[in-house]
Amino acid sequence: MKQNRTFPLIRVTKKQENRIKNGHPWVYADEITDQSDHIANGSFTDVFGQKGNYLGTGFYSEMSKIRVRILGRNANEKYDDAFFVRKVKYAIGYRLDTMKEDFGCCRLIHGEADGLPGLTVDRYENILVSEVASFGMEQHKDTVYQALLDQLSDTGVRIDSIYERNESELRIREGLPQYKGWYGSDHPESCITEIIENGIRYEVDVENGQKTGFFLDQKYNRRAVARIAAGKHVLDCCTHTGSFALNAAKGGALSVTAMDISETALQMAAANAARNDLEITLKQGDVFEVLPQLRSEHAHFDFIILDPPAFTKSRRTFHNARNGYRSINSEAMKLLKRGGYLATCSCSHFMPKEEFMKMLLDAANDAGVEIRVAEVRGASFDHPVMPAIPETEYLKFVLLQIV
Repeated sequence: MKQNRTFPLIRVTKKQENRIKNGHPWVYADEITDQSDHIANGSFTDVFGQKGNYLGTGFYSEMSKIRVRILGRNANEKYDDAFFVRKVKYAIGYRLDTMKEDFGCCRLIHGEADGLPGLTVDRYENILVSEVASFGMEQHKDTVYQALLDQLSDTGVRIDSIYERNESELRIREGLPQYKGWYGSDHPESCITEIIENGIRYEVDVENGQKTGFFLDQKYNRRAVARIAAGKHVLDCCTHTGSFALNAAKGGALSVTAMDISETALQMAAANAARNDLEITLKQGDVFEVLPQLRSEHAHFDFIILDPPAFTKSRRTFHNARNGYRSINSEAMKLLKRGGYLATCSCSHFMPKEEFMKMLLDAANDAGVEIRVAEVRGASFDHPVMPAIPETEYLKFVLLQIV
C-alpha cells in the first residue's frame, strides 16, 4: 500500500511527465505548472503529473533551471539516511564487480547514474576526491561520505581523507559557495598521491589537477591504444599528463611525440615518463597550428591520438565545435600513412555519437582518404551510462584506420 506523501509538491506538464516515466531524472523550471508555497531550497519534493499521479521524489533547487533532480520513483521510499547508505552500497558493489584490479583508482560515485544526483566521488588509492554540484546533495554529503568510508573499510580499504573540489560554476547556479580543501581535520599533509593505471605510475595532484586530479574515464581507451602501438611512430595531441603517450610507449612504439599547448602539462608528462623509465619527445603548441605545420614539414606518423578538451559546453556553440573537430581530424588524417591509425575523442555530451561519426566522414572527405572504423568506445565501466539520460554518454572514443 502506498504511503501518503508528505513532502511539498510540484505538478508538471504532460511532456515532462513522459520524460520522467522514460527515466530522465531532471525536472526543468519551465515544465512546472503548479507547486506548494515556500519550498525550501534543497528539500525533498514530490513530483506529480497533471492527473495527480505520483512520479517521483527529488531535491528541489530554487535557483537552477533544473528545478528538481529526482532521487527515486518508489512512493513507499522514506528518503532517510538509510536510503543514501543503500545507494553508496550499490555504487561500491558495482565498482567491485566491474573494476576488479582497477578498483584502487576509479570513480566511485557518478552522479545520476548512481542515483545520487549532483555528486561525483573519485578514488585515488588512499584519497577520495569529491565534487558536490546540487544544493540538496550538499545537505546529505556527511551521510554519504561516512557511508563511503565505512563500506570501503569493510572491504579492507583504508582511506586517509576526502578532498573536496567544489569549484564548479554549477554550484553558483545552485546558490552554493565555491571552494576546495580537505573535508574534516584529519588528513594527509600533502595533496599529491601516486596511482597505478594500466601498469603505469602517475603522480596525481588532487588540489590542482584537472577535474578531480586525473582523467579516469579514458582508462581502457588508453589500454586500447597500447595494444596496437607496437612498432609505430606515434603522435599524441593534447597529451595533458602524457597518459596516452605513455601507454603507447609502454606498448612498444618506436617513437612517441607528446604535444600540448600547456608548458605545465608537458612538464607533468615528462615527469611521468621519467617515473616509468619511458621515453617520449615533447612538443609545445596549439593542435590547430601544429598539425598543419607538421604537414608542411612532410612529417608522417603511423598512429595519431586526438584527445582535445570539450569544444562545446552548450548547444549554441555546437556548429563551431563540429567545425573544430572536423578541422583537426582532417589534418590528422593527412599526416597518417596508408594503413595508419587515428584514435579520436570528444568529451562533450553536446556532440552526440551519431554527429561525431558523421563529422569523421566529412573530415575523411576533406583529407581525400577513406577510413574504416576498428572500434567505438566510451568511458570506462566506472562511468556507467543511463540510456534515458543522454548526458551520461558524454565520451566518444573512435579508433579508425586509413585505407
